[in-house]
Amino acid sequence: MSRRTTTVRIPEDLAAEVDIVARGRGISVNALMLEALHAEIERVKSDDEFMETLRALTERDKEILDRLAE
Repeated sequence: MSRRTTTVRIPEDLAAEVDIVARGRGISVNALMLEALHAEIERVKSDDEFMETLRALTERDKEILDRLAE
């Protein structure tokens, strides 16, 4: 699987908490962040209101792209 590097700026106090949680679990900060992102994606996938909003945004983007293609 290919990887992409992304810079995330977080407050120092949150970074310190992330470091402690990752160390306590015996995993890297990167692994902890990936777990958190996967969990959030799974959470929103089961959120009907979020999914409806996403569908509306996607439809709007499609309409704009269609106009640009004309």
